[in-house]
Amino acid sequence: MSFTTQLLRGVRVTVILWLLTVVLVTLPMLGLARLVAPDAAAGSLLRQGDQVVGARLIGQTFRSPRYLQGRPAGAPNLAASNPELAVRVAEAASGWELAGVSQPAPDLLLDSASGVDPHISLEAARQQFPRLARERQLSVAELEGVLLQVQEGPWGLQAAQPVVNVLRFNLALDKLRSS
Repeated sequence: MSFTTQLLRGVRVTVILWLLTVVLVTLPMLGLARLVAPDAAAGSLLRQGDQVVGARLIGQTFRSPRYLQGRPAGAPNLAASNPELAVRVAEAASGWELAGVSQPAPDLLLDSASGVDPHISLEAARQQFPRLARERQLSVAELEGVLLQVQEGPWGLQAAQPVVNVLRFNLALDKLRSS
C-alpha cells in the first residue's frame, strides 16, 4: 500500500469516527439535555433584562468592597501537606483580617475543588455583613433579609448546610438599593 492510500484511509476513518461521535452521539444528547434541563443546557445564565451578568453555576470574582466576596478562584489546588498551601491560607487570612474579619470561615481561605464554586457558607457571608452594611449604608437586618431570600440548599448529598450563591446575593443587593 502506498503512503497516499494509507493517508486517505486514515482521513476517511477519522471523518467516520468524528461523524459517529459528534453527530450520532453528542448532538442527540444535547437535544435531550435541552428538553430535560433547558436552564442547565443553556449554561444557567443569569440575566438583567437582555444582558447576561453571569452564570449561576460558575463563581465570579468581585473585588469591590460593596459586594459579597466568594471563594478564592483561579489558583491551583494544593495538597494539605504542601507548604505553599499554608502560605496561601495565611495570606488570605491576613487579607480578611485587614477587612475586619478576625477568624474567616474556611471557604473564604480555601479554593473549592473545581476552582469555580459559586457558593459560600452562610457563616462566610455573615462575616462580611459589617463591611457591606458600612459600604452600602444598609442595616445588618436588611442584609440578613437578602441572605434569607437567596440562600440555597441543602440538597441531598450535595451540601450538608445551606449556602449562598455569591452572584445572586450581589444582584439582590443591587436591586435592594435601586428599589
